[in-house]
Amino acid sequence: MAYSSRSARRGALLAGAIAVLGLLSSCGSQHDQAGPAKTDSGTAAPATETSKDSSPGAGTAASTPAGPASSAAARSSGSSDAGSGTGTGTGTGGKTGATSTRCHTSELGASVGRNDPGAGQENFPVVLTNKSGRTCTLRGYPGAAFVSASGSQLGPDPRRESGSPVTITLKPGQSAWAGLTFSNPEISEAKTATPAALLVTPPDERDQLKVAWTAGAVPVSGNSSSVSLTVLRPGSGV
Repeated sequence: MAYSSRSARRGALLAGAIAVLGLLSSCGSQHDQAGPAKTDSGTAAPATETSKDSSPGAGTAASTPAGPASSAAARSSGSSDAGSGTGTGTGTGGKTGATSTRCHTSELGASVGRNDPGAGQENFPVVLTNKSGRTCTLRGYPGAAFVSASGSQLGPDPRRESGSPVTITLKPGQSAWAGLTFSNPEISEAKTATPAALLVTPPDERDQLKVAWTAGAVPVSGNSSSVSLTVLRPGSGV
C-alpha cells in the first residue's frame, strides 16, 4: 500500500511537471511568434517612407515646385524680349535720316537792296535772311519774277549768269544775296513796265516771297531787255 501511494504521487508530480513544461513551451512559442511580427510591422513603414523621400527620382521632383521655375524662365524671356525691344527701339531711332539743313521759304525773309548802277547797268542785291531760330543753308540760284499789281508776270524769267555755287550757312539773322542786273531802259530803249512786286523763290523751294518793287520801270521786251541773276553769296550785298 505504501509503495502504491508513492508511485501514484510520483506519477502525479511527473504529470504536473510535464504539464508545466508544456505550458511554458507554449508561452515561449507564442512570445517568439508575436515579437518579430510586431517589430517588422513597426519599422517597415517608416523605412519605406524614408526611402521614398530620399529617392532622387521621386523625392527631389516632388519637393521642387514647378511654378517659380516657370516664372523665372518667363521673366528671363521677358528681359530678353525687352532688351531686343529696346535695341529695336534704339535701332528704329537710328533709321531716321539726317535732318535737312536747307533753309525753307517759311524760314526766310526777302528784300531788295539799294541800286548800285554802273556802265549802263542797274544792279540790285536780292537778299535772303534767315529769320528762323535755327541754322540753315542756301546753295545755288534763287528764282525771281517781276509781277504787276494783279499778279501777272512782267517779262521773261531772269537768266542765270555763270558762277560756281557754294553752300552758305546762315545762322539766325544772317543773310545771303544774289545780284539782279539789267540794262538801263533809257539807254537800251527796251520796252518797259513798272512792276508792283518782285517774287523771289529760294533755291530748291517752290513757295515764293513777295517783295514790293519801288525802283521804277524795268525792261520786259525788245532790245537788251534781258534780266539776269547771279549765284548766291554770303552777306547782304552792301
